[in-house]
Amino acid sequence: MFSSGSNTKKASNGSDLIYELPWVEKYRPQVLDDVVGNSETIERLKIIARDGNCPHIIISGMPGIGKTTSIHCLAHQLLGDAYKEGVLELNASDERGIDVVRNKIKAFAQKKVTLPPGRHKIVILDEADSMTAGAQQALRRTMEIFSNTTRFCLACNMSNKIIEPIQSRCAILRYAKLRDKELLKRLIEICEMEEVKYNNDGLTALIFTSEGDMRQAINNLQSTHSGFDFVSGDNVFKVCDQPHPIIVQEIIKCCTEGKVDSAMDKLTDLWENGYSAIDIVVTIFRVVKTSDGMPEYTKLEYIKEIGFTHMRILEGVATILQLAGLIARLCKMNIDSSRFKI
Repeated sequence: MFSSGSNTKKASNGSDLIYELPWVEKYRPQVLDDVVGNSETIERLKIIARDGNCPHIIISGMPGIGKTTSIHCLAHQLLGDAYKEGVLELNASDERGIDVVRNKIKAFAQKKVTLPPGRHKIVILDEADSMTAGAQQALRRTMEIFSNTTRFCLACNMSNKIIEPIQSRCAILRYAKLRDKELLKRLIEICEMEEVKYNNDGLTALIFTSEGDMRQAINNLQSTHSGFDFVSGDNVFKVCDQPHPIIVQEIIKCCTEGKVDSAMDKLTDLWENGYSAIDIVVTIFRVVKTSDGMPEYTKLEYIKEIGFTHMRILEGVATILQLAGLIARLCKMNIDSSRFKI
């Protein structure tokens, strides 16, 4: 279950100081049953935890959807009290070149540890796709030699950055983005446990800004609660410092009606409020993607134009001129289509 989330330490006068963990850590699942989303993949991990026959595993997916947490839960359920001695975790922030694989990982794999019957030591490599090619080549042999005693669990954002020989030695599990319902359920649970005041707009804004990332959603919830004591839509967008989707919806509505001047006025307001080109174009994409009142063909054409503008901005041309060009092209589509209606 969830951890208690508070720790104590002694102040200089001898009294206890209590400091709270971040909610992301406080409500991090400890067992696989508590992991949100990707239920089919989690069921496979539960079967592995029950049977104890753990293969080498690669879990790939977007950040903040529970990859590392799932591996830790699996290791806890497999090893129980022997978790501390039986697990070696290396993160992307650690040095993970060839020497670490040859020395540290090999030394851990050779180490004798008392484990429950039929269980193996576990090496957790977080952000494994950032390992150098040389380190990955050294790892493939280590995986093979010590497979009797040690199993490797790799978490990564993109499995295609893991070399083929390692992929062929592992069971690959792919995690999808968390659905809105799954995010909403956990956010409401946390709000009730922390006695957070909120309204429906606030929860909708948290889900919109997180884009399927549970870690982002919980961090935004805690930040909004700390800053404003009330989780409303406006407060969430202030904390996250993103353009308000209502304003972006108005820009899109002006574009669909061919009102280029009105759309440009609203865009200029956003720009003058200090939002960067990348913030604005990403919010435009999200709003168009989730828009229900737009025909499918129009939506796809809009997304194509937004994609081209996004690419140019990422290449370094982050000016209002690029955004103005995007607005003009979106308006032109609707002016042209209305002119040639039969």
